[in-house]
Amino acid sequence: MIWNNIKSNLAKKLQNKEDKTSDRGLVIFNTVEDAIKAEKVIKGAGGDCKLVAPPALLRKGCDLALEISLIEQPAIERALEGQAVYNGIFPIAGEAELLQVVKITEYDQYIMVKAGNMKIVFAKSDGMIVNTSGGGCPDIPYLNIQLVGRTLLKAPRPRDIGYTLCALMLDRAFVEALKIWEGRGRECC
Repeated sequence: MIWNNIKSNLAKKLQNKEDKTSDRGLVIFNTVEDAIKAEKVIKGAGGDCKLVAPPALLRKGCDLALEISLIEQPAIERALEGQAVYNGIFPIAGEAELLQVVKITEYDQYIMVKAGNMKIVFAKSDGMIVNTSGGGCPDIPYLNIQLVGRTLLKAPRPRDIGYTLCALMLDRAFVEALKIWEGRGRECC
């Protein structure tokens, strides 16, 4: 309810602005785990945010930040209070988009989806995950154990069980693989 009031009261003012990026801000974190947790908290409370790569100037040890609307800053601060640790919220100009590079490679019986340096391979016949690879984060062996041998429809999302940037990139590959399996993905190869 707070989100809707803030958005509706100030949306008209934003529509008149020529520079739409001036209302954007970054929430900066020390750890990837805190950034991912904060995104879940904010979205769970009805807020709008997206994970991005912070500029080096603002980086405090974590390769992730949350891009938010500064209009929502007070509500976001209340939502994060006691839920996730963050270093601060800083205005930005322009966008600092998290790497969106996804590559799909089709083999005779399998499809490999790569996001960043993380890969997931599934069988065309039944959607069974046969391999994950890439990254050097400490949760990668655990994620591999949780995913390999399960179908895309029954496997947990890597971002729900992992806590690192590698888990986040594996999740992006997982989501794209799921879209392909469900027939909504882009054309292969």
